[in-house]
Parts: sequence; C-alpha cells; structure tokens
Amino acid sequence: QVQLVESGGGLVQPGGSLRLSCAASGFTFSNYAMRWYRQGPGKERELVAIIDSRGSIFHASSVKGRFTISRDNAKNTVYLQMNSLKPEDTAVYYCNAQGPGQYWGQGTQVTVSS
Repeated sequence: QVQLVESGGGLVQPGGSLRLSCAASGFTFSNYAMRWYRQGPGKERELVAIIDSRGSIFHASSVKGRFTISRDNAKNTVYLQMNSLKPEDTAVYYCNAQGPGQYWGQGTQVTVSS
C-alpha cells in the first residue's frame, strides 16, 4: 500500500525554523515529482514547492528565500526546510507525489505564534 507520512510539524515562534519530512513507500519514489502544499485555517490548499525527478525545484513566491525543498532518493524522503517563519505560514502541510500515480499524505500541523 502506498504511504506518504509527514512529520516535523509543531509550534514555533516567528523567526524560527522547522524541517518537515515526508517518508514515502509503496511506489518508485525516484520516478515521481514531489510537492509540498499547505492549507491555512479557512483558506484553500496552495502549492508551496516542487522538486521533480531530476532535482529541479520551484518555490512559491510567498516562501521563496525562506523555504527549501529537497529530496533523498536513497531514503525515499522529501524535506521542506522552513526558516524565518511568519504567522501567515501557519497551516497544515501536505506531501504530494505526482507521477504514474498521484498520492497524498495525511498532513502535519505547523503553527507560528508568539
């Protein structure tokens, strides 16, 4: 069975950092582009970052320069390093795999508050 399991969320102060992880299993990870989405309270789900199977990356303008997506194919894991966090980054963060199939994780909560 396909699984995407996010971890690393939590409560941090503005200006702080978190590193999210998404561990994948049940499919050929290296053949998939990996994405991070987020959904804040009362808001629609939005794309945060993409890393494709070649390692090319995209970050949304709202997080560019603060967040970095990366992947480790040997570990079947995609990461989102989040620095200089702002209250508006508060959201549930979801891992997504796009390729021959499409899969979603369950989400991990990130709360940025003082």
